[in-house]
Order: sequence, then C-alpha cells, then structure tokens
Amino acid sequence: MSDRSDRFASLSEPHKRGQAAEAIVKSEFVSRGIPVLTPAYDNEPYDLVVEVEGSFHRVQVKTAFEATTSGAVRFRTRSTRTKSSGYDREGYEGAVDFFAVYAPACDETYLVPIEETGKTQMSIRYERAKNGNVQNTNWHEEYLIDEVLVSLCSDPTT
Repeated sequence: MSDRSDRFASLSEPHKRGQAAEAIVKSEFVSRGIPVLTPAYDNEPYDLVVEVEGSFHRVQVKTAFEATTSGAVRFRTRSTRTKSSGYDREGYEGAVDFFAVYAPACDETYLVPIEETGKTQMSIRYERAKNGNVQNTNWHEEYLIDEVLVSLCSDPTT
C-alpha cells in the first residue's frame, strides 16, 4: 500500500473517506490540466463536472472496496439515502456521465462511463483470477483515468 492509501485507510468516518476520495479524484484531473467544476450545493446527483476539449462531463465520485475475490475492487453504482421510512436507493442513469473511482487497495483512480456499469455495482480486476477465468472481466487497464481521458481527447476523424 502507498502512503496515501494508508492515510486513507486510517480515516474512520465514512464522510471523511468520501471527502478524501473527492479530493484525490479532483487532484487527478487538475494535475492533468483538466478544469474541474463543483456544484454550489450538495443536492446534485454528481460530485463534479470536468471539461475535456470543450465538452462537459458530469462525474460521480465513488470509493472502491476490496471485492470478495482477491485481485479485484468493487464500487456501488447507485446512491443510498437514509430516510425516516427506511432507505431510498436510486441509480444515476441520465444524471451522470462517468464514475470516477478511487481504489485505495491499489491506489489507482478509474474513470468509468456509466453505460459500462451494472445497475447496482461494478467490479474491476487488477490481478488475474486464481481460477483463470477471464470472461466478462472488467480489467483495470481499460478504466485507468489516463486511458479513458485519451479516448475523450482523441479526434476519431484524424
């Protein structure tokens, strides 16, 4: 684990972990020269907006946790809010364009288009499965922030 991952793991309150994940993701964009906009209020379904080559993209930040199988991380793709009547769970379809996911286990940041995620969660594998299965695998190389940003920046007509 990196120093950043260790510091992140030492945060005991979920709210602080969420704030740290947002700060890490913002720094990933800013350090690449990508403008980051944040909503004035905390009631939007997205955490930030990034501008890539004149196009704006709504981004929901998530923290990945270790999956039940080794060599993979998982993140939730719907929000859960506590209400007096119980829990309110809803997806982000139509409300965000990407999930930016910080994975403390491997100290990596992923950028995942919403249309490539499951309805409730998504797993990203950073090591081969022990059983050798590679079918229907979301490999971390495909979602590393730099890989996805290249696809957003490249002009397909050239």
